[in-house]
Amino acid sequence: MAFSVTPDLVTGNDMIDSQHRELFKAINEFQDACKNKQGNERVSATMKFLVDYTAKHFGDEERLQQQSNYPDQINHKKLHEEFKSLVNDLSKQQQASEASFVVLTQLSNALGNWFMNHIMREDKKVAAHIRNQG
Repeated sequence: MAFSVTPDLVTGNDMIDSQHRELFKAINEFQDACKNKQGNERVSATMKFLVDYTAKHFGDEERLQQQSNYPDQINHKKLHEEFKSLVNDLSKQQQASEASFVVLTQLSNALGNWFMNHIMREDKKVAAHIRNQG
């Protein structure tokens, strides 16, 4: 299942939306590498990018929340930590070769779905708050 930033996932914040596109692209590349059995080197490279970019994106989002005094930033950060933990667990499984390509693809689908739901429920609230701060 390929993920993309559809109109219902657009937050209206250019930085957030641009980074969401990059994250979905990384998830899709990871899935493709697994599905096409492109080998551990390619799978590892896409997984490393996903781990690193997730940390960067969430850090940037959390700075925006602090700057705008977003009232629910503590809970939002907890959700980010949950996602980073999922991504790190997936990375560890991939590095240890504990999971087959099929299982890794299924896990990346779960990550994509979690991220998509997070954008619709949480990130849109953050972007609206930032817009309302003027």
